[in-house]
Amino acid sequence: MAEAPESEPVPSSSENPIAVEVKDDEGPSAKKRKVSDNEASDKLEHRLGGILCCAVCLDLPQAAVYQCTNGHLMCAPCFMHLLADARLRDESATCPNCRVEISKTTASRNLAVEKTVSELPSECKYCTRVFPRHSLQHHEEKLCDDRMTGCRYLCIGCPWLGPAHEAAAHEAACTHPHKSAADVLDLMAERERQAREATLVYSQILNLLSYEKITFTGQYLIIRKLARAYANGKALRTQQGKMDYIHG
Repeated sequence: MAEAPESEPVPSSSENPIAVEVKDDEGPSAKKRKVSDNEASDKLEHRLGGILCCAVCLDLPQAAVYQCTNGHLMCAPCFMHLLADARLRDESATCPNCRVEISKTTASRNLAVEKTVSELPSECKYCTRVFPRHSLQHHEEKLCDDRMTGCRYLCIGCPWLGPAHEAAAHEAACTHPHKSAADVLDLMAERERQAREATLVYSQILNLLSYEKITFTGQYLIIRKLARAYANGKALRTQQGKMDYIHG
């Protein structure tokens, strides 16, 4: 019996959906991949922030980072606060996580964490642009066009305060440079009076801190006095400090 000749396979219409399905499985579009990458980056930064934060204040350290012998991290202000509080209580300072004893000799700097935190992105509080943490302060204080600044004639009484990109227009129209000498002299006399009062507050604080022998109760008494002196002098230093910050 003769064998039937083999015929060439006829492509069927059912094969087309298979080709379409393979095409659909090539991967997400470029736009979708970009969104997913950004989301993954945000999640990574958030996780790093939770891992590298201070064990006491739960915030990312601004500068130095200390660690106990078990590796728990503390920012410099919290570390010094723990040591000072323990000294006031005549006790040994301990890590807030593992309760191991900490001191200036047993605790060590973690330079790797410091460098990692300095490279994490952070948002400018004025223009909301994102910068590495190590350059954010310089941007906010010197470079940001939306940062708050004062008039260059603040020293002779101009109270204007606004965005840096509006300062030039304001100073061109400011009327304070045209004030009479009598008005300027009165203002300078008032500023000298405020400076003397602020200096008196600092002198009181230095005198309190110069005591050689302080008992446990006396230390808290001095702390209360310091807080009261600071509160009394804060209002007096506000105007001078604002000028130093703006023109510093």
